[in-house]
Amino acid sequence: MSYETLLDAVIKGDIKTATEETLKAIDAGQNPQDILDQGLIEAMNVVGDKFSKGTIFVPQMLRSAKTMQECVEVLKPHFQENAMTTKGKIVLGTVKGDLHDIGKNLVGMMLEGAGFSIIDLGVDVAPEVFVDKIKEAKADVLGMSALLSTTMPSMSLTIKALADSGLRDSVKVIIGGAPVTRKYAQDIGADSYAPDAGSAVLEAQKLLNLS
Repeated sequence: MSYETLLDAVIKGDIKTATEETLKAIDAGQNPQDILDQGLIEAMNVVGDKFSKGTIFVPQMLRSAKTMQECVEVLKPHFQENAMTTKGKIVLGTVKGDLHDIGKNLVGMMLEGAGFSIIDLGVDVAPEVFVDKIKEAKADVLGMSALLSTTMPSMSLTIKALADSGLRDSVKVIIGGAPVTRKYAQDIGADSYAPDAGSAVLEAQKLLNLS
């Protein structure tokens, strides 16, 4: 079955058409995982690429991500329990002392749209909270955001806490946020730097050898 209409609807952020096409595919006996992978996730890959190239902007990307999420809700009852496969578990959070979350939320939506399982710890997250959640969830990636230069040192402290707990080698670390740079990521020993939501998806895929 072709998912062209579904792809187009998600890319355009047309929730009504996208959910209708998702239902049509289910009624036609399509595998829910195929609908997810070949329809929804593929559409969000296109959206992420367009965003990275500057041909669409945050409002359009948010609309597409919302459309994708609505379609996933339609699909969920048709998966057996725990049968929905994920590309990896990612723990996200804004670091201690920082209450900004718009960028982090956008990254989370894009990563979820790309097929990752997201555990969002919110804002003002202490290093030990990141460590505990990574250990509990057996996460593959940690994504940290800082929007204030004064809170950036918490990123380094979190990486040190991961090392002290023996978890550093088992989890990849991506950092981002307005004051953060690629050089800073290298200086503190992060695995990757993402300047925006689209590139966060690409970096996560690279780190987990999915690209």
